[in-house]
Amino acid sequence: MSEKSTALHRTVSAPMLALYGMGNILGAGIYVLVGKVAGVSGYAAPYAFALAALVASFTGLSYARLSSRFPKSAGEANYALIAFGQQWLALLIGLAIILSGVVSSAAILHGFAAYLQVFVTVWDELAMSLALFVLAVVAAWGIKQSIWLTASLTVIEVFGLLYVLLVAWPEPTVASEVMLHAHVDMSSLGLALFGGAFVAFYAYVGFEDIVNIAEEVKEPQRALPRAIMIALLSTTIIYVLIAFVAVARVSPSALSESNAPLALIYQSASGGKAYGISFIALFAVINGALVNLIMCARVVYGMAGANLLPQVFARVNPKTRTPIVATVFVTGLIWLLAVTLPLLSLAKITSFVLLLVFSVVNASCWVVMTREPGSTIWAKLMPLIGFLTCIGLMAVPVLDWLG
Repeated sequence: MSEKSTALHRTVSAPMLALYGMGNILGAGIYVLVGKVAGVSGYAAPYAFALAALVASFTGLSYARLSSRFPKSAGEANYALIAFGQQWLALLIGLAIILSGVVSSAAILHGFAAYLQVFVTVWDELAMSLALFVLAVVAAWGIKQSIWLTASLTVIEVFGLLYVLLVAWPEPTVASEVMLHAHVDMSSLGLALFGGAFVAFYAYVGFEDIVNIAEEVKEPQRALPRAIMIALLSTTIIYVLIAFVAVARVSPSALSESNAPLALIYQSASGGKAYGISFIALFAVINGALVNLIMCARVVYGMAGANLLPQVFARVNPKTRTPIVATVFVTGLIWLLAVTLPLLSLAKITSFVLLLVFSVVNASCWVVMTREPGSTIWAKLMPLIGFLTCIGLMAVPVLDWLG
C-alpha cells in the first residue's frame, strides 16, 4: 500500500472528541490570556468573556449543522466550496484556518515558557523550541495516541482550574465589591468592553478544530455537533468564573503584565509559591498547542486532497497513519512565529483571522440551509446572526485604530 493511498484511521469516540475540543479551548484561553483581557476590559473582564462566548455560540451552531452534513477534514474550506463553488474562496479560508492555528500555537508556547520560569530560569526561545519538537513527535506518532494524551491533559486542566476557583474564591463582601466595579466598568468602557471581547475571543479557539479531524471520528454525523456544543458550554462557564476570581484577587493592571496569570492569582490568594498550579498550567498550555498542531496538519492534508495545496501534503504514512509531511511543515511555521512575535500580538492576529473564517462559515451555513428543503426559519436565522456578530466584533480593532 502506498503512502498516498493510505486513509486516515477512525478511532476517535464522541466523549474523546469533546475532551479534545475542551482541552484546546481551555489551554489556549484561560491559562494564558485572562490577564490580557483584564488589561483591556478592567473589572468587566467576565462580561468580555461572556460576550465573546455569545459570538462563538452562534458560529458553533453553524459548525454543528455543517459538520453533521459534511464530515470531512479541512471542514471550513469544504463548507465554502460546497456553498459558493469557488476554489479561490475555499483556498483562502483553508489558508486562514491554518494561519489561525499556527499563530495560536505560537501564542500558547509563550505561555508555556512563562509558567516554566516558575521552576527554572531558561531562555524562552529554547523552552518553546524543545516543547514544540516533543509535540511534533507526538502528533506524528498517531491520532489515537495524540487524542488520548490530549484527553488526559484536559482532565488535568479542568482540575487545575477548579483548584484555583476553590483557593481564590473571594469572600462575599469582596465579591459584591468586584461585581459593583464590574458594572461600573461595563457601563463606562464602551468600545473597550468590545475590545476585551475581541481579545477574549481568542480564548474560544478550539471548538472549530473538532471538525478538522472528522475523518478520524467514529459516527461523525452525530459526534461532531454534540462535541462542539459540549465544549463551548462547559468552557464558557469556567471562563466567566475564572475571570471573576482573577479581577477579585489581582488588579487588572497587574494581571495585564503577566503571561502566567493563574500563577499570579494563586500567589495572591494563598500567599505561597504557585508550584502546583504552574505545573498543571504547563500541561494545559502544551495541550492547546498539540491540538492546534494536529488540526493544522489535518487541514493542510485535507486541502492537498482537494487539490488546493501540493499533493506532497496529502501523503499519509502507512505505519503511523498520520500526515507526517504536513505535520513537519506546520511545526516549522509555528516555531517561526513563536520566536518572532509577542503574546498579545499573536492573540489579536488569531482573533481577527478566526472571525474572518467564522464569517464565511456562517455565510456558508446560511446558503446551505436556504437550499435545503424543510429548513426552519430558526435554522436560516442563526447563521445570519452569527455572520453579523462576527463582522461586528471584527470592526472593533479597526474602529479603535481609526479612533
